[in-house]
Amino acid sequence: MISRIEKGFTLVEIAIVLVVIGLLLGGILKGQQLINSARVRNLADQNSGVQAAYYGFIDRFRNVPGDMDPTNACTQVGTGVDRGGTCATPANAPGGDANGRIDTIAEAGAVWPHMSAAGFLTGTYSGQSAGTTLLTAATYPNAVALGAVPPNAFQGPILLAHSTDYVQGAQNSRATIVRLSYSFGGNIPVPILRDLDQKLDDGIAGSGVVVSAAEAASGTQGTFGAVTDFTAGTSNCLNTANPATWNVDSSNQTCNGIFLY
Repeated sequence: MISRIEKGFTLVEIAIVLVVIGLLLGGILKGQQLINSARVRNLADQNSGVQAAYYGFIDRFRNVPGDMDPTNACTQVGTGVDRGGTCATPANAPGGDANGRIDTIAEAGAVWPHMSAAGFLTGTYSGQSAGTTLLTAATYPNAVALGAVPPNAFQGPILLAHSTDYVQGAQNSRATIVRLSYSFGGNIPVPILRDLDQKLDDGIAGSGVVVSAAEAASGTQGTFGAVTDFTAGTSNCLNTANPATWNVDSSNQTCNGIFLY
């Protein structure tokens, strides 16, 4: 009878394989952490740039960008406020009612051509959906593809407007005080929003200067509901605490972070 010697992996060989797998996984996780950190830093830096541009515009022109009326924008800032060249007919150019607030979707769109044409932001933005058509709640979510507004690191449209569309306190507690609110934009995973909140504030979605958009908590829409939320009813963005906390287990990417100026 011929005997056969069956060979297998020794404990040392198995241990080496496990160590190699562990190193590979550790490298992948570390790489993902570096990518996420870079994205958080990008979002924070973009907010700082917009904030500086906003106050720089006011200091130079004594008007609020976006809210500045179209005729003055064409005269003071220049024809660059409208990529379509409708400053030949100023009433068709992006602009607002000069009431001191960015309080309509059209004005929120006009913010970007005003500040970019004045040299406070890089890039060229029309602030309009097509030709002389002003942005609306329905078209703003697609404004990046239209070349109307700047994108965030996840290619979602950012927004700057006066609003009460943010959480203060518990999950369903919409704010009552109108604040100048910078929306970091759509397509951002909740863990990134939590990390961004920790970097800039207290890490809590219902308190401080970095908070959640109100629609992400309650599913109802306010002044800028269709813009800051993109879809209604995204209640899984937050945990039911008081103040509300970010639900990092959520796969929803329509949860929106707000920075209160």
